[in-house]
Amino acid sequence: MKTRLDFRDLVDESIAGLLARPARAVLTVLGTVLGIAALVATLGVSKTAGNQIVARFDVLSATEVIVRPADSFAGQNTSTLPWDAQTRIERLNGVVAAGTLTDIDVKGALVRSVPVNDTLGITEFQIAVKSASPGLLEAVRGVLGQGRSFDNGHSQRADRVAVLGRGAAERLNINRVDQQPAIFIGNRLFVVVGILDDVAREPDLLDSIVLPDGTARAIYRTEAPASVHIDTKVGAAKLISSQAAIALDPNDPSRLSVSAPTEPKRVKEGVEQDVNSLFLILGAVSLLVGAIGIANVTLVSVMERTGEIGLRRALGAARRHIAAQFLAESTVMGLIGGVVGSSIGVLLVVAVSASREWTPVLDGWIPLGAPFLGAVVGLVAGLYPALRAASLQPVEALRSGT
Repeated sequence: MKTRLDFRDLVDESIAGLLARPARAVLTVLGTVLGIAALVATLGVSKTAGNQIVARFDVLSATEVIVRPADSFAGQNTSTLPWDAQTRIERLNGVVAAGTLTDIDVKGALVRSVPVNDTLGITEFQIAVKSASPGLLEAVRGVLGQGRSFDNGHSQRADRVAVLGRGAAERLNINRVDQQPAIFIGNRLFVVVGILDDVAREPDLLDSIVLPDGTARAIYRTEAPASVHIDTKVGAAKLISSQAAIALDPNDPSRLSVSAPTEPKRVKEGVEQDVNSLFLILGAVSLLVGAIGIANVTLVSVMERTGEIGLRRALGAARRHIAAQFLAESTVMGLIGGVVGSSIGVLLVVAVSASREWTPVLDGWIPLGAPFLGAVVGLVAGLYPALRAASLQPVEALRSGT
């Protein structure tokens, strides 16, 4: 006559087997808990970090538009930017700030901060000199550490004033502007009105001397701005990039080259992929350790309960019943580890996000699927011990268990 084992009886037997050795069961489940928690936390933190980086990308890179003259086949510029480019661009809806930037050819003139050349020391330096419209520093998100920037009045009057980048100021040994320090570019004297401490865009400005564009036109005969830098509102960069060329050269906008920001989604996907590939390995290793722990404890349990197995076989239990019981025990341990590990992983994602003031992001299927992953790990880990328990002969099992 065929014997059968009800599902309820199978669950009861499995729980009873685990509760018989609670301390060992807890330590065994701990490995799966760590593995599942690592996987859930990894996926959540990587997605959260990816969204945060994309948000910062939106604020900085995705709000920058640069317009330059397009190069012809002969390598010459096909168009020149107007000197009132800043005013034209600022009229467009969605523009936060705009400014022109141009490299000035000073004919090899050296820069010094003292009126007398000291033959015993280096007092003259080769420093890049640039011209800019008053709105450039705001457009490139510059931060002044000392003094102020020049304004439209300085540019219109061609005043000999300059703003030094932090690196240029250090080379010239100028760290204060309250006493109106002066520098010489060749034999021309310029008053330093400000020192640029930091800049989010165009880092070359930190090692340069910046003059008003009107001063550059009057003294160095600068013909036209080299580029227009535009800071837009978030989401307006695409629209501004399509309108900027028309505003600056309405007769033939194609003669201007517009650099628009790249798609933030690609950055997000790249960040998630890099972070996932790194931390998923750690989570997989932890999960493997948990599976080995379940397999080891289940195998030890088989050896300790050999007499019980022999008695049950003698009373009519089939091999499949014995195998099912030990598979159920290992699966339950994996399931419990998955539930606890998933909860801990979600809490870790929230804790990390709160500490960094981020918005936690986690796909809904991850915490729901993690317990099932733990159950699968437990099921696979218990296969060999269950098969070994089922292969025991009743007589031999009773002898070994006595």
